[in-house]
Amino acid sequence: GSPPPPLDTWVDTRTLLAHCVEEAGSLSGLLSSEPHAISCDVAGPGLLAGAEAELLSAMANLVHNAVRYTPGGGRVEIAWRHLPDGQGEFSVSDSGPGIAPEHLPRITERFYRVDRSRSRETGGTGLGLAIVKHVAQRHGAQLLIDSVLGRGSRFAIRFPATRVREKVSAD
Repeated sequence: GSPPPPLDTWVDTRTLLAHCVEEAGSLSGLLSSEPHAISCDVAGPGLLAGAEAELLSAMANLVHNAVRYTPGGGRVEIAWRHLPDGQGEFSVSDSGPGIAPEHLPRITERFYRVDRSRSRETGGTGLGLAIVKHVAQRHGAQLLIDSVLGRGSRFAIRFPATRVREKVSAD
């Protein structure tokens, strides 16, 4: 019932990703004695229209999941890119265990767990992906999920061109 996110409030994508990278590093240090290899690729400076707190919450949820479910020493890649059609995409890829195909249609449901025993080990409420999906929908975006068992996962939020613009750098 709340109003839709603004189309005239612009958030710097580099700032959002910097927060995500910082949180990923901190969480990795807390969860594992062997740190994750965390990388960030920002293909050009960009701006995203919307509610900054909501956008950061959705992006951080995806990053937290990647760190939580990827064993120490694994890879977590965070990225932002402009697509040729004007859309923008935030993505998180990991080298974790992946998700079986039969779970993919349900993982954005509130409280759904792929592996209940594993959720006790890693913490969390089972609401993270439901929140991400809700924020994406509020911003007119799509949540895209690709995963292969034993090879990792890729989660992306693809924003419509109306919410994305390139930032002209002054430096």
